[in-house]
Amino acid sequence: MEGLTAHHVGITVSDLDRAVGFYRDVLGLDVDSRFSVAGDAFATGVDVDGASADFAHLDAGDIRLELVEYDPVDDTAVASELGLNAPGAAHVGLAVDDVESVYAALPERVETLSEPQTTESGTTICFLEDPEGNLVEILSR
Repeated sequence: MEGLTAHHVGITVSDLDRAVGFYRDVLGLDVDSRFSVAGDAFATGVDVDGASADFAHLDAGDIRLELVEYDPVDDTAVASELGLNAPGAAHVGLAVDDVESVYAALPERVETLSEPQTTESGTTICFLEDPEGNLVEILSR
């Protein structure tokens, strides 16, 4: 297919203000826009009866991070219950110059899977959880 370009990476959250605060205040991403969407076309498009949603778009350099809070909420599955090796698991990867310094500056309340690790490929990685339990990989090469 010709003409495809990346537009955004989306994460569904239960509390948009809390999620925006984390990505803005802890990770330093700028909020580009906030908006709401509703109506039959949206509900049909996302296959959720009567759906409406509040959105925030954040600038993550080469990608736009889209945070979405839906109404109604389907809370039957929780992202943090999926391990990285589970089919369907997802994460956002954000590149930095120095993973160690980012790790050292994280507030104590931020959960990480481990301290930064340098893999066989030479990439240093550190996975952390946002307030919703979604995984964020901080990496440098």
